[in-house]
Amino acid sequence: MEKLKHKDLLDAGVHFGHLTRKWDPRMAPYIFMEKNGIHIIDLNKTLESLDEASYALKNIIRSGRKVMFVATKKQAKEIVAEEARRLNMPYVTERWLGGMLTNFATIRKSLKKMSSMEKNMKEDSYKNLAKRERLMINREKEKLERVLGGVADLTRLPAALFVIDVMREHIAIKEAKKLNIPVFALVDTNSDPTLVDYPIAANDDAFKSIDILTKYLGKVIEEGLMERKLDKEEAKLKEEETAKRELDKKEAKLKEEETAKQELDKKEASAEKESSKESTKKEVTEKAEKA
Repeated sequence: MEKLKHKDLLDAGVHFGHLTRKWDPRMAPYIFMEKNGIHIIDLNKTLESLDEASYALKNIIRSGRKVMFVATKKQAKEIVAEEARRLNMPYVTERWLGGMLTNFATIRKSLKKMSSMEKNMKEDSYKNLAKRERLMINREKEKLERVLGGVADLTRLPAALFVIDVMREHIAIKEAKKLNIPVFALVDTNSDPTLVDYPIAANDDAFKSIDILTKYLGKVIEEGLMERKLDKEEAKLKEEETAKRELDKKEAKLKEEETAKQELDKKEASAEKESSKESTKKEVTEKAEKA
């Protein structure tokens, strides 16, 4: 996979931070300079952070676990939802429901309710309901789908979170921290990078900036999925090879046992033959003596 270059980030406006008066001092190591009252992000640090995040993210994906995408701000919603759907990953682009991670059992109940509503709507009993009742069920289902549609297939807690804007998604980050779930996030100059495990210093407001970084990390995840697939295929081949070896060993052992049995049968037959000869010889001698 081709890595992002300094120029790619510049063209996407990743380097533009917030006004200097709105900065968070903890972002100082990631700031290159100040220009026209705006902080400029050090893109070398951004590229370093991306490499670190990519390595960690790929390892999570290769282990077969999921990464949840979280972005409820207007300019990020569509990009994040599209990328998450493409990768078959869970995502939240509407309101973050409090307890989505820390109270996952309740969220699972809501998901089951949504699933049963979908099933019921296909049955004849639903068609026989009054128009007003159907409308109410439809509205409830749409509401659940809007908020929980992105996590409908999630059966267990995600292994990591990818967040756009740590200030806006502070509840999600707090919940992840409580459960020791690592957080990857785009962090602007007005945010605290110490809140997340893998901060990526970048403009988290511009569409182009969000797009380039989300798609890049999406490719990292895709690569991780491909490597996992190859790992599984290799493991399967190894298993088949081991099974074949075991079978060959068993066959060889059976062959050895068969050969040993044949040798024993030959020896027994030969001994019997010799015994028969001796018996005949003895009989002839006895007859000759009597005569």
